[in-house]
Amino acid sequence: MTLNASLLKQGAACGQEGVPPPPLLLSLLDSSHHILCVSHVSPDGDAVGSLLALGSILRAQGKRPTLALQDEVTSEFQFMPGAEKIIGPAEVAHSYDLIVCLDTSSIDRIGTVYIPEIHNQIPLVVIDHHVTNTLFGTDNWVDTGCAATCQMLVRLADALGVPLSEEIAFSLLTGLVTDTLCFRTANTDTNVLQAALRLVNAGASLEFVVRNTLDSRSLGLVRLWGVGLANVQMEEGIIWATLNAESRQRSGVEPHQSDGLANFLVTVREADISATFAQRFANNGQELIECSFRAKPGFNVSQVAYSFGGGGHPPAAGCTVSGSLQEVSARVVAALRELRRQSVDGDSG
Repeated sequence: MTLNASLLKQGAACGQEGVPPPPLLLSLLDSSHHILCVSHVSPDGDAVGSLLALGSILRAQGKRPTLALQDEVTSEFQFMPGAEKIIGPAEVAHSYDLIVCLDTSSIDRIGTVYIPEIHNQIPLVVIDHHVTNTLFGTDNWVDTGCAATCQMLVRLADALGVPLSEEIAFSLLTGLVTDTLCFRTANTDTNVLQAALRLVNAGASLEFVVRNTLDSRSLGLVRLWGVGLANVQMEEGIIWATLNAESRQRSGVEPHQSDGLANFLVTVREADISATFAQRFANNGQELIECSFRAKPGFNVSQVAYSFGGGGHPPAAGCTVSGSLQEVSARVVAALRELRRQSVDGDSG
């Protein structure tokens, strides 16, 4: 797979308002029939929503899309129509006309549904809104001015001449709602609200989406939050909580499902940045820590996430770090503390 240098500038222009779908992307979609659509590991609402919506858009054009994720769709998103048709790594074929990667900042975040030695010769299109995107595709459509990849797909449907059906609108609204915490994040602008209005007018129910995502959590998750809240620590505007593997397994909650606790912690008045550290063990026994960060305006936690091999956005980011829970949390909190100190000093200067 060779990166088209002329399109690198298209991807680099991501901060501009309303970056249109690149002509090569539209051409590749038009000329391809059997298309593999993938998103990132530990899929969130924007990943699942954009994946399902793109599948519907492509089917409306007579294409044959295959939707695949490394990790299973968690219970919080299984209510979405078509979620049961998303396949895992074992079912992914070797031959496709095109691969489209959604809401994913780097190629390693796709996981095992993308096998470089097998899929490397297939054109790879990237559609994403993360500021940390590494432009790893044959063609890259990256617009960090969008609050969600689902917002970009509203524009893609328009460019392809595909009407927003109720099913497409439902999937896209789910991504918008979950990535903006129901339009409460700093990147919620008039473009986001106008896109949401179009989706509601197309038949998507905002109340239903919110009730089944942000306002829905398992008893196990609530109990896990209790464990985290019991060991909350705070220093110099950084608030954090640790969740060991035993507590998580007892609650039946996956590490990435504890992200909501970071959202809750950042609401503490005295805090500028929040973090959660969820311990898990890989199949080979390696200890891994899932780190999730949230920040109030003026603090870019994606910088810290990126420095530890992760990514995200200024107010919300994350990474997975190898090491013990105590050692990793200490290292990362130190980096967050330094980030906050530099940000505060920069403002005062």
